[in-house]
Amino acid sequence: MKGDYQDLVDEISTLLGAPATLENRDFGLIAFGAHDSEDDSAMDPVRTRSILTRKSTPAVRAWFEGFGITRATGPVRIPAAPDAGVNRGRICLPVRHRGVVLGYVWLLDAEPGPSHAQLTAAMEVAARIGDLLADEERAGADLSRELRATLTAERGWQYDMAVAALRTALGPDADGLHALICLAPWPDEDSPSPRTVPGAAALCTVPWSRPRTGDAGPGPGMGAASRTGAGARPGSGGGARAGSGAASRTGAGARSGSGGGTRVASGAGARTGAGGGLAGDPGPGAPAGSTEGGGAARALAALVRLRSGDNLSPATTAAGRLQATAGAAGVAGIASPRRGLADLDIAWREAASAARAASAQPHLGPLAEWAALGPYRMLTALPPAEPDPAVRALLAPAHAELARTAEVFLDHAGQAGRTATALGIHRQTLYYRLSRVEQLTGLDLDEGEDRLLLHMALKAARL
Repeated sequence: MKGDYQDLVDEISTLLGAPATLENRDFGLIAFGAHDSEDDSAMDPVRTRSILTRKSTPAVRAWFEGFGITRATGPVRIPAAPDAGVNRGRICLPVRHRGVVLGYVWLLDAEPGPSHAQLTAAMEVAARIGDLLADEERAGADLSRELRATLTAERGWQYDMAVAALRTALGPDADGLHALICLAPWPDEDSPSPRTVPGAAALCTVPWSRPRTGDAGPGPGMGAASRTGAGARPGSGGGARAGSGAASRTGAGARSGSGGGTRVASGAGARTGAGGGLAGDPGPGAPAGSTEGGGAARALAALVRLRSGDNLSPATTAAGRLQATAGAAGVAGIASPRRGLADLDIAWREAASAARAASAQPHLGPLAEWAALGPYRMLTALPPAEPDPAVRALLAPAHAELARTAEVFLDHAGQAGRTATALGIHRQTLYYRLSRVEQLTGLDLDEGEDRLLLHMALKAARL
């Protein structure tokens, strides 16, 4: 950005044949042209101080503003005032954007001075400088309040008002292409400055629910899902038979679901896996999460500008920078790209769902894209609910190993050999565990719908 300003200042210096300096509206020096004149008066005390200290005194600022430069829309000539340290007259080119003054280009005046055509051309360059200053000002603005209001408002007039406020704050950027990022958990109450995150238009923290102490479920470290192969049948032996890789039912009571009277305590294991996955839906309107034993937690939302819808690299780069700030505990989700802000609430649900999925399934993270979630797009869209009655007993902490065995078995398309290898156990041990799963759940793992129910229930329990 600094180089862009210097190039434009040099362009004005060339157009007008005089060294130019660029200051912001607070008279802070941004860039200046080369001074190669042998005339000592070209560097009067005011200009020398501005270049050496990169700012002007309040008195000098008030004196120049007295000539109406804050209201001017065209070049302003200011006479010399040796008593004020201004040995040479000045030409001030106001730098404006959408009618708002953001800075000034200064040139030393001399006879006969630049022509009207030269000054017109210089003002066109000043307008380009104004565009750059406006972009930088928006990038550095703290829009956390506007973004948070949009992400936490319910659909309706409140949401519409929040979107309108954010659109006004973002200016022309509001109609551009964006991707929304959710990073959770976020360790700080405050969001970082957008200037520290490449491509970020706005950032904010929002409430995030996290799992209750003592929740348990399928353990981490599951094998990746496989889409190939039919189930294997073991040879005859003392173990339980497995048709299509599933354990057979074992005697009376196999469908009771009681597992010999084993029941799970109310709520135990209902919401998250043992890997410490995040729980709850941090979508719009989510309350400040203070789940049982978990305390309040936060997520960070980042709205990142994109160049094209098929290139998410600005979003992934920003997410990586934020994850490095948050530490190893943070996972990130990225929503599908969208143009404009109308569906920002939907994008937030996607980003938050992707973060939840990345926390539940390590192979999806630590950075997950909504478009690549597969079945988790459906699972994370379901409203929070107690686990299906058939799997409650299986999700009890005492049966965590059985739940893990069942999930790995289903992840491997019911292939006994691959499942046993992934778990590091003998096939007969696998068949015994699967028969126990059937006893606890009352499900028949030879039946496709029963297997589907169990697989969905185990995956949902991670969320």
